[in-house]
Amino acid sequence: MTGEYRHSLDNKGRLFIPAKLREELGEVFYLTIAVDKCLSAYSEESWRKFSARVEEMSYIKQRKMRPLFAYAAKCELDSQGRIIIPSHLREYAGLIKNVTVVGCNNHAELWDEDCWAEVHSLEITPENIASVMEELEF
Repeated sequence: MTGEYRHSLDNKGRLFIPAKLREELGEVFYLTIAVDKCLSAYSEESWRKFSARVEEMSYIKQRKMRPLFAYAAKCELDSQGRIIIPSHLREYAGLIKNVTVVGCNNHAELWDEDCWAEVHSLEITPENIASVMEELEF
């Protein structure tokens, strides 16, 4: 998934999902917490693969993954291309009004607009991009 999109939560906690990402996420997808203070959205296929990998882990390692499953929500698009983001997920990511949706390869991330601006400004520097390219051996 690729791209950066800005949308606003309505007063019911609904967020419009961009058409390009809806194509890749599907009509039903999973939303959960992420390492950064944001949310991650996975298609059903990606979520199944993720769950299968966790099932292969030892019990101790599976327990470490518990928060990702405890906070996860199955989301279904309404007829206008919106999802309802549960309050516990909005609270975790600090989503109040303005949300930036970012494509991140096999998933999308939902960020508070101001938090994303901070992260983005650190990540978009030529030095950081060069460092990442070198680390990935490009």
